[in-house]
Amino acid sequence: MSDLTPQSETPTPTTDKITQAARETIYLCNFRVSVDGEWLCLRELNDISLTPDPEPAHEDPKDPIAIERLNLMNMAKLSIKGLIESALNLGRTLDSDYAPLQQFFVVMEHCLKHGLKTKKTFLGQNKSFWGALELVEKLTPEAGEITASVKDLPGLKTPLGRGRAWLRLALMQKKLSDYMKTIINRKDLLSEFYEPNALMMEEEGAVIAGLLVGLNVIDANLCMKGEDLDSQVGVIDFSMYLKDGGHSSKSAEGDGQITAILDQKNYVEELNRHLSASVNNLQAKVDALEKSNTKLTEELAVANNRIITLQEDVERVKEESSYQLESRKALRSDSAADGQALGETRKQLKEETLLRLDVEKELEVQIGMKQEMELSMKMLEKDICEKQDALVELRQQLEDLRTINQQLSHKSQSADASSKQKSDVIARLEEKINQMSGTVKQLESSEKHLVKQARNLNSAAGKLLHLQQ
Repeated sequence: MSDLTPQSETPTPTTDKITQAARETIYLCNFRVSVDGEWLCLRELNDISLTPDPEPAHEDPKDPIAIERLNLMNMAKLSIKGLIESALNLGRTLDSDYAPLQQFFVVMEHCLKHGLKTKKTFLGQNKSFWGALELVEKLTPEAGEITASVKDLPGLKTPLGRGRAWLRLALMQKKLSDYMKTIINRKDLLSEFYEPNALMMEEEGAVIAGLLVGLNVIDANLCMKGEDLDSQVGVIDFSMYLKDGGHSSKSAEGDGQITAILDQKNYVEELNRHLSASVNNLQAKVDALEKSNTKLTEELAVANNRIITLQEDVERVKEESSYQLESRKALRSDSAADGQALGETRKQLKEETLLRLDVEKELEVQIGMKQEMELSMKMLEKDICEKQDALVELRQQLEDLRTINQQLSHKSQSADASSKQKSDVIARLEEKINQMSGTVKQLESSEKHLVKQARNLNSAAGKLLHLQQ
């Protein structure tokens, strides 16, 4: 039986938090969840006659496992639709505290837990969907990055916590739908972890995987460091999907406008902070580039000095080689010269020639380095100019955002003032109504008194007429 089935009435050793959450949970196997437009309808199975819904013909419509699968699929539809609509209306990146996003992960956790096989370990029985999610790394190599990140996260001690972290990372990567389709298509591998009638093994799992494609339009930034994913209690909050009429349209519109203004103000302040940080980073990069430019200029000056020194050495070697050639001619003309001195002169000439070749090669290398340094200097100057232009544009955008922030603050103040004026007018109207009700009561009492006096006068007149007769 799935984790969503009703538990027995025998008390189990759990914490008070889990016990309270279990009392507030409506178990899905006792109800049929259907979608009426965009709202949730709950009907107890004992009070209605079941007719076959669009379910497979081979399944019994009263089978609790089939009802659980259908209910989970409908809950997933509502959760995904509500999350997409609320995120698009919000118009900014979602974080971990966003309630529809939290409910989506709770519903996905129930879907993945449905029909899990119980594995016996040394510590007892264990049911976790982390083993099924690890299959994605084998089937899709690009999912290995998520699995490695989950294993490297500090503070995760249980497979359940790792599975929850994996779902959040896959949503941020916008690959959750692709990964779910990958493992659902390999039912031969999933059969190791799930019962044959589990949601992941039936067509409802493929439907949920298709619905997850719509979440690719959502941008989420979820920080999991410091978040306790191991001991969270996943309880579906049905109140988010049930109709609740009875709110005043005017007050709702006013609250919506004030909320929108405050959201815009918070967004502008957050954007202002990001732009300030970007300006500081760019300024630091410009300073680093200026330092590197100064260093390269010094190195270029040293290289120029080295080139001048090498050129002087080349001139000296040329003079020495010309002197050696002249001495060689003199030695050739003098046939009586000593043969030993001639050999030493030839050896010295060869050494001087090799030295000259080495000096020329080093000179060519230094000239090439000088050209590369000049090219890098030009590129650095161009990069600095571009960074300065970007810095000017960012500062202009920062000024514009500050102006918008001031305007929004004025609007919020005017909205607060108007709301106070309206509340004062309402208080005065209520005071006038109380005064008018007191006046009406006085008039009613005076009217009764007058009626009584008229009756007395009528009776007296009747008596006078009777006496006159």
